[in-house]
Amino acid sequence: MSDTTTTAVDLTELSVARGGSRRLTGHLTRPVGAGPWPGVVVVHEALGVNDVMHRQAERLARAGYLVVMPDLFTDGGAVRCLVPTFRAALSGHGRAFRDIEAARTRLARDPDCTGRIGIIGFCMGGSFALLAVNDGEFDAASVNYGRLPKEPDRALAGSCPVVASYGARDRTLPGAARRLEASLDRLGIVHDVKEYPEAGHSFLNDAEVGSRALRPLMRVVGIRPHPESAVDAWRRIDGFFATHLKAEDQKA
Repeated sequence: MSDTTTTAVDLTELSVARGGSRRLTGHLTRPVGAGPWPGVVVVHEALGVNDVMHRQAERLARAGYLVVMPDLFTDGGAVRCLVPTFRAALSGHGRAFRDIEAARTRLARDPDCTGRIGIIGFCMGGSFALLAVNDGEFDAASVNYGRLPKEPDRALAGSCPVVASYGARDRTLPGAARRLEASLDRLGIVHDVKEYPEAGHSFLNDAEVGSRALRPLMRVVGIRPHPESAVDAWRRIDGFFATHLKAEDQKA
């Protein structure tokens, strides 16, 4: 018997009401047993919703969270959506943020959610998780190899607590962990930032993704799983979310 259940959800009404995508679907993953549980919005990587992302959502559900993963490429597919979605991730503005808010609202309205809601993102999704934290709607954020905004102090002012993980061998984000930690220090935001010496980009994935033809190139630029680093990163994420989402005195 599975210890989680995943169902498709239509987030279109919530998204349209916020000026987001004209069509938005997602996936709701529930722990088995009686709720309520804290909620987590999962924001997928640049390659979209795939088996690896589903397993990340299932892992969070097994840890005791009600999970919604919106498909940010619903309205037009990955080819049409990738560029504008990336632009939104870098600018902090755009319909993808309204789609993420629709997913958060879906959790907040679920009777099986405690009202405490976190966000976790990977790769492109890590950038969204980092920029969605300063509006007071999320209670904790897990940022995994997300690109930093141009003015991090300005973008992160008023942020919720942040746990972030980067790989030192990630050639796409040199020095990102150091800059993020310095910004969060200056802003006085609760955080846990760590860079893993042997890890690269996408090191939390439990399998390689993307076209097989491109995988050798991805390995060269440091995009590959690193299980040893992933174990420690998940330990930190689990502990951080438990502190900020599960503590009895923080439940709604």
